[in-house]
Amino acid sequence: MGTRPFKFSLLAEDSSSKARAGVLHTPHGPVQTPVFMPVGTRATVKTMSAEEMGEMGASILLANTYHLYLRPGDDLIKEAGGLHRFMNWPRPILTDSGGFQVFSLAAFRRITPDGVRFRSHLDGSEHYLTPERVMAIEENLGADIVMPLDVCPPYPCSYEDVSKAVDLSAEWARRSVISRSRGDQALFGIVQGGVHPDLRARSAAATVELNLPGYAIGGLSVGEPKELLLGVLDTTVPLLPEGKPRYLMGVGSPDLLLEGVWRGVDMFDCVMPTRMARTGTVYTANGRLVLRNAAYSRDFSPIEEECDCLACRSYTRAYIRHLLKAGEILGLRLCTWHNLSFILRFMNRIREAIMEGRLDELRRRFLEIEARW
Repeated sequence: MGTRPFKFSLLAEDSSSKARAGVLHTPHGPVQTPVFMPVGTRATVKTMSAEEMGEMGASILLANTYHLYLRPGDDLIKEAGGLHRFMNWPRPILTDSGGFQVFSLAAFRRITPDGVRFRSHLDGSEHYLTPERVMAIEENLGADIVMPLDVCPPYPCSYEDVSKAVDLSAEWARRSVISRSRGDQALFGIVQGGVHPDLRARSAAATVELNLPGYAIGGLSVGEPKELLLGVLDTTVPLLPEGKPRYLMGVGSPDLLLEGVWRGVDMFDCVMPTRMARTGTVYTANGRLVLRNAAYSRDFSPIEEECDCLACRSYTRAYIRHLLKAGEILGLRLCTWHNLSFILRFMNRIREAIMEGRLDELRRRFLEIEARW
C-alpha cells in the first residue's frame, strides 16, 4: 500500500484536564488541533466558497461519502482529479462513510451482516453499500482521512441492538482495513456502544486492536441528554491511545466543543453552525442571537463588536435582519460566515489556552455564561 504520509504530534498537555494541543500532518498540509471541521456534505460548505473557507481560517473540511456517491458519483470525482481538485480545496479533507445516514435515513435502508441495502432518497434507486464498496468509493474521492462503514444506533435503543451495532461496526472495520489499497489515506476507526460503558469498552478494544492512525467516537449527539454524552466521553476517551488523534463525530456547539477538548478530544465536526445560520441564529461571546427577531430591526451595531469577520466588519444587525426577512441569500451567507468564523476562532482560543496553561481559566469564564447557549 506504499507509504503513509500521516503523523500526529502532541505539542502540549493541559495540567488541569486531559486536554492537549497537537498537529496532524497530512498529504495536503498540517492541521493544528484541537480542531473543528466545517461540514461540506456535498463537496461544499453551504453558501460558502472554498476560498472563503480558507480566508476565515478553516484548515480541514468534512465531506460525505454517501451523498457524493449518489450525486455526482465517485467515478466522476475521480475523473476530475479527486475531491480536492473537484471542489477547489487544497487543504485536508475527511470523508465520513455514510454510517450516520444508516441512522438518519432509517426509513430507506435495511442492515445486513454484509452491509446496508438502501433506496436513494433522491430517486428511489436501490443500492448496496458494503465496507469494501465504501472503501473503494472513498479511494476514488481521495480524502486525506477516511472513515469505515459503521452502524450508528439511535437513542434510545435497546442494549441488544446497540450490542449488535458494536459487533457489526467492529467486523466492518476489520474488512475495511483488509480491502483498502491506497497508502496516502488515513483510515480512522469508530467506537460505538451507545450510552453503555461496557459496550463502549468492548468496541474500543476491538477498534484499537486494528492499530489505526486515529480513532473516532461515534453514536453520540443523536438525542441523548448532555450529561450522558459527557459521561460516555469520560469513560471512552481514556480507552483510546494517547499518541493518536481522537475525533468526536457530529458535535459542534461551543459548550460541547470545550467539554470535549477538556476530556481529551482533538477533532470535531457538526452542521450546527451552518444550520443555525440558515434560521438567522448567530453565536456571540454572550450567547445566541436570533436576528430575525423584531428587536434587531433598528439595531445598527455589528453582530459582535469584537469580531473581525466580513459580516461584522461591514454589516449591521438591522441590515442582516432585513435580508433574512426578505428571503435574500446574502443574509444566510453573512450569518454562516459569522458562525463559522466564531467557532474557528473559539477553537483557536482553546488551543492557545492549552499551549499557555490557562484552559481552566477560559473554561471557568465560559461556564459563567453557558446558560445563554
